[in-house]
Amino acid sequence: MDILSNLALGFGVAISAEALFFCFVGVTIGTFVGVLPGIGAVAAISMALPLTFYMDPTIGLIMLAGIFYGAQYGSSTAAILLNIPGTATAAVTCLDGYPMARQGRAGVALFVTTITSFLGGSFAILLLMSFAPILAKFAIGFGSVEYFAIMVLGLVAASTIGIGSPVKGLTMVVFGVILGLVGTDVSTGVERYTFDFFHLHDGISLVALAMGIFGISEVLASIGQNVPSMPKKLGLSNMLPTRDDVRRCGLPTVRGTLIGSAVGILPGSGPSIATFMSYAVEKRISKEPERFGRGAVEGVASPEASNNAAVQAAFIPTLSLGLPGDAVMAILLGAMLMHGIVPGPQFIGQNPEMFWGLIVSFWIGNVLLLILNLPLIGIWVRLLSIPYRILYPAMLFFICVGVYSVKNSMFDVYVAIVFGVVGYFMLLLRYPAAPLLLGFILGPLIEEHFRRAMLIGRGDFTVFVQSTISAVFLGVAALLLTASAVRVYRMRARS
Repeated sequence: MDILSNLALGFGVAISAEALFFCFVGVTIGTFVGVLPGIGAVAAISMALPLTFYMDPTIGLIMLAGIFYGAQYGSSTAAILLNIPGTATAAVTCLDGYPMARQGRAGVALFVTTITSFLGGSFAILLLMSFAPILAKFAIGFGSVEYFAIMVLGLVAASTIGIGSPVKGLTMVVFGVILGLVGTDVSTGVERYTFDFFHLHDGISLVALAMGIFGISEVLASIGQNVPSMPKKLGLSNMLPTRDDVRRCGLPTVRGTLIGSAVGILPGSGPSIATFMSYAVEKRISKEPERFGRGAVEGVASPEASNNAAVQAAFIPTLSLGLPGDAVMAILLGAMLMHGIVPGPQFIGQNPEMFWGLIVSFWIGNVLLLILNLPLIGIWVRLLSIPYRILYPAMLFFICVGVYSVKNSMFDVYVAIVFGVVGYFMLLLRYPAAPLLLGFILGPLIEEHFRRAMLIGRGDFTVFVQSTISAVFLGVAALLLTASAVRVYRMRARS
């Protein structure tokens, strides 16, 4: 009965005219920001943050949160149509979403993305409503030992992402981890691999790396290729998935939602790990793994459901414990503190109107995104009908503007161009790009948690197997490595 009374309290806040208006403004801005390459939710929320000083704190947070999960929807659009991930999480969507667009099924890919994102986000919201305090207590039990283990599992699973040899995938993971070490060591202040470049003191820009590896490399690789065929009339029939598509998407959507919800509640994990893990799981258990990377619809459904579930579930540790999951959550946490609101175990009891108003607004925002995005599918797909001699220069322009806007640095633009050339040769040699990106994201986190774990264990490596959770994660990672080694051996034996 408490849940019903709490929901009634939340609806009283969320369905007010002001809350509905700013929720719609937030998700609309987020969607269009996500489509633009390189801008991202962090920049959009940072620019909108001063506006919230003149709003009611709850209304301001509703708008900022709408920008956050709206950007997750929008980032998939550029990933599917142009192979340019607006966020790191959308890099996985590129793997099968872009091949579907090349096959003339961009409308289907976008439709599946919209529906599965809604379902994943809605489930995580129900989880947030029902079990926020309990799940927060579970999540806080994770220490550096457990985080190190789950991130190692994520990197090993990432080596199976993409087409071709798992050895190449593992090589890209290691390469990504090495790139993530560039910059100033947080613990010692020592510069590493900066080669006396001042701009590298803070490390390589994630946006520059992603835009170069995925965006610029695709422009270079597509020069001289045939333009994919587009339907002359793009109606509802061209957007609706077939019965086979629906059958293939069902269980992957459920699994992606569960993985995203489970990973999203862990402080510091973020949606990137959940998205990569869900894709790796689908490819591993599929009876036709060779379809992945060539336009498998389940390769779009599962990561998108996982992504949005993780985004919504990430509010659990942020609101209940005051522990942000990523940079965006840190900004939202800062916005609450600036309004004199302290997230933590007492937050729900002391601010029930704000907590339940936010929860209900998340679901309303997801409904608004569904209504907003379905009619826009036809418009987005029309982008592919633009002649490539116009589309590709425009892509390069927006990539450069997006990369430059993050730090106002031309150096980052040059970095994106360099990685664009690297990505082009990776395409020629069939080295997957997605594992590189995950290695780059998790490399510094793995190093940080490894150091903490060794301090806790006083230099004893057995500390990683003394925890049951850590031992299970590391055991699964070892099994995946063994399975990959056996697969490589069999492939060589057959050849």
